[in-house]
Amino acid sequence: MSAPPLIRADSLVQIHTPLGDLLLQLYDADKPATVGNFKRYITNGLFRDTMVQRWEPGFVIQGGGYWITNRNTTNADFSTVVTFGNITNEFNVGRTFSNTYGTIAMARVGGQTNSANSEWFINLTNNAFLDGVDGGFTVFGTTLLGTNLLNRFNDTSTSNGIWYVNLGTALPTLPVLSSAPTLNDLVYTDFSLPAWPQVTAHLNADGTRLLSWNSLSNFVNNVDFTTNLVAPWQTLVSTNGTGGEMQLLDTNATATPRFYRVRVE
Repeated sequence: MSAPPLIRADSLVQIHTPLGDLLLQLYDADKPATVGNFKRYITNGLFRDTMVQRWEPGFVIQGGGYWITNRNTTNADFSTVVTFGNITNEFNVGRTFSNTYGTIAMARVGGQTNSANSEWFINLTNNAFLDGVDGGFTVFGTTLLGTNLLNRFNDTSTSNGIWYVNLGTALPTLPVLSSAPTLNDLVYTDFSLPAWPQVTAHLNADGTRLLSWNSLSNFVNNVDFTTNLVAPWQTLVSTNGTGGEMQLLDTNATATPRFYRVRVE
């Protein structure tokens, strides 16, 4: 049998980059307008072909403002993201979350509290001072997996493989992946909205169990089991997720009941 699913009101977002992926938990219940706005850009395709547009080691990375038209063609060029308009600042709505390392928050115009629309940033350190600026920068999620990627953006050594170019007032700290970059060397951010991984078990006539779960791509998915929900969990398989449904036949489940879970690294 499968373990009872946890009830989670909050959703997930996965950010795919050339340097690796980030998995974030969004605070739907506490920041409903902010999360809804962010997911609206994803589901409407307005974050497609966007990139990390601002890189400040020891502070933030920022995106959501620009995208590349005709990506991977000779006609590729920068364009601004079409916005749905400004949203009301929700810093003090629901639980209050500080701008600490790994959290994602909405960017906005300086001095204008309710000016956030499409641009977001992820804190690369503890930026709690942002909580007191113009009503606070609204944190609406946090990084669950991928802090190794965030740490790389804090690395300023010459061997890090990230450079930046100054394209003027709009993009003065644009990160690139080559010392002689083209538009193919941008740190692209492609988004998906995966479901929380959950395993189901189908009992076969011979007593074996066919396990199915929705996997998370580019992360190690571990399928674990226990016999009584008290004993230590044991791992049946560790495999790279594909982003789709994956299956495993548990041939040793005929003797005693088993409870299953999916754990992602």
